Amino acid sequence: MKKNIALVTGGYSGESVISYKSAATIHDNIDNDKWNCYLIDINPEGWFYTDAKGLKTSVDKNDFSINDKGQKILFDAVLIGLHGTPGEDGKLQGYFDCLKIPYTSCDAATSALTFNKRYTVAVAAFAGIPVAKSLHLFKNSPISSENILKQLALPLFVKPNNGGSSLGISKVKEAVELDGALQKAFNVDDQVLVEEFISGREFTIGVFKSKGNIIALPMTEIISQNEFFDFQAKYEGASEEVTPAKVDESIAEKIRVEAKKAYNVFNCNGVVRIDFIYNELVGEPFLLEINTVPGQSAASIVPQQVKAMGWSLTEFYSAIIEECFN
Repeated sequence: MKKNIALVTGGYSGESVISYKSAATIHDNIDNDKWNCYLIDINPEGWFYTDAKGLKTSVDKNDFSINDKGQKILFDAVLIGLHGTPGEDGKLQGYFDCLKIPYTSCDAATSALTFNKRYTVAVAAFAGIPVAKSLHLFKNSPISSENILKQLALPLFVKPNNGGSSLGISKVKEAVELDGALQKAFNVDDQVLVEEFISGREFTIGVFKSKGNIIALPMTEIISQNEFFDFQAKYEGASEEVTPAKVDESIAEKIRVEAKKAYNVFNCNGVVRIDFIYNELVGEPFLLEINTVPGQSAASIVPQQVKAMGWSLTEFYSAIIEECFN
């Protein structure tokens, strides 16, 4: 008997536009011979299921069930394709834990931890994974630009501490630019991460678990036409993404080792995408961040890497779903 899978999309943040694109790719590549897939849209107006005829009904949040053609549908598992809050920060995961419904992402604790960029690099550093020197700022405890520059050396990256899609990020090369960059980041989040720039090549690598084995996908090198891999570079074509990356095997192996180590250290599940800067001077990959619900749109990096590995997306999503039952 086929299991019922809820594919969750939408969200409460600016990343929802990417969530809908991810969900479209996943939905188009679900193996319908194996799974009954139902698309659930979680947005500020409510939680909804829309059937094949376009009829929209509310999800019963008491047991995360829907009504389809007069029949109550309960779900065997949830495939999370929702970027940002509440799908990437642990909130939905905690809800599904309470209902004892398995899901395809990291658990609530790991999701919440990795959603916070500062806590991510702090845990990584504690585990011996190289990271950039940084400061964690809070809106209610302001710190002057002068004080920041006493502790960190230019150039700097200023980022909203929570969230993704490179929203609100600035690269600061001159001291005079720092106040504006801080304001831009604080407009997106109440916490801000300021970190020293690490020069080098940018790589990103998908890692997932299948049949109990941690598998690193072929990595991608990001060559941005902009100052860094910002929203425009990510989603509007202002970057070159080389998959698989043209990189010396000794470097690739160092990145794979650190990526798998991070997957273990952070107790990850499902597929995550981990971003690194490889600094040639010290010969080390520096971890930037961990994306626990990476983009799955047709142009996204993880689908590129899956194809480079020789798998179809249908095989990949089936492996991810099957793993969440183990």
